[in-house]
Amino acid sequence: MESIATWWLWLGFAGFVLVAVSVDLVVLRTQGAHRVSNREALRWTLLWVALALVFCAGLWGWLDYSSGRELANRKATEFLTGYLIEKSLSVDNIFVFLMLFTYFSVPAEFQKRLIVLGVIGAIVLRALMILLGALLISRFHWILYGFGLFLLVTGGKMLWFADANPDLERNPALRWMRGHLRITADFHGERLSVIKSGQRWFTPLFVVLVLVAVTDMIFAVDSIPAVYAVTQDPFIVMTANIFAILGLRALYFLLADMKERFHLLTYGLALVLIFVGTKMLIAGWVLVPPLWSLGVVIGILASAIVISVMAPAAGGRAVRKATNSD
Repeated sequence: MESIATWWLWLGFAGFVLVAVSVDLVVLRTQGAHRVSNREALRWTLLWVALALVFCAGLWGWLDYSSGRELANRKATEFLTGYLIEKSLSVDNIFVFLMLFTYFSVPAEFQKRLIVLGVIGAIVLRALMILLGALLISRFHWILYGFGLFLLVTGGKMLWFADANPDLERNPALRWMRGHLRITADFHGERLSVIKSGQRWFTPLFVVLVLVAVTDMIFAVDSIPAVYAVTQDPFIVMTANIFAILGLRALYFLLADMKERFHLLTYGLALVLIFVGTKMLIAGWVLVPPLWSLGVVIGILASAIVISVMAPAAGGRAVRKATNSD
C-alpha cells in the first residue's frame, strides 16, 4: 500500500509517541493520585490539539516542498478529517469510561492512572490493528466495501439504540472475571492486586482497567475503518488515530460532567459513521473529495452540539433546576 511516509518519518513519529507517553507517566508519578481540575484538563487538551495542528502544518510544509501543493493540501485535509473523526468518536468512548467509573464508584483521584494505562494499551492495540488493516487492504482491496457495510450497520445501530443504557451486569468480560478471579470488595489505593493469606486478590481497579481495555478494543473496530474511509495511507491513519488517543485523558476530565449537555452527540456520531460507511460503499462510482468529507463531518458534529445546547435534555434541565434551587 502506497504511503507518503519515508522511514525517517515513521521513526520520528514513533519517537514522538514514546516521548509523549513518557511525559504522561512522569507527570502521573510526580503528581500522584489527585483529582484533575477543569483548568488542568483544559490546558492539556489545548496542548494536544495544538501539537496535532503543528504536526499537520509540518507535514503540509514538507509535502509542499518535496511533492507539490496539490498533494500537500490533500494529505493535510485527510489528516484533519481523520483526526476529527477519531476525536469525535473518542467522546463516546469517554462517556463509556464515565459509566464504568460511576458504576464501580472509582474515586476521582484514581481515575487518572486508569486512563493513562488505558491510553498506552490503546496505542499498542491500534498500531497493530492499523498495520493489519493496511496489509489486508493491500491484498484484498474489496475488504474496503466490507468496512463500509460494517460502519453503515454500526451507525444504524448506534442511531437506533442512542437512548439505551448499557447493562453492565450482563457484560461477558465482567461476568467472567467475577466467576474466575478473586476480587476484593474495596479499593486498596492504586494497587491492581493484593496478597491475602498467601493468595492473590484483584482489586476493583483491576476490573475497571480490563473493562476500559475491552471498551477501547470495541471502539477501535469502529474507528479505524472510519479513517480508512478518508484515506488509505497507513501513515495518515496511524498519526490521526494516535494524536486523538494521546489527548484522551485530558479530554475525559474536561467532558466528564458534560454528557447531559451534549445529549445529542451520540446521534451525531452515528450519522458520521453512516456517512463514512456510505462513502466507502460508493467509492467505486462516486469519489467524495477530502475537503467535502471534512466539511460534512464538521457540519454534523457542530449541528449535534448546537442543537444539544439549544434544546437541553429534560433530565439535564431538572438536575440544573434542582442544583440552582439548593
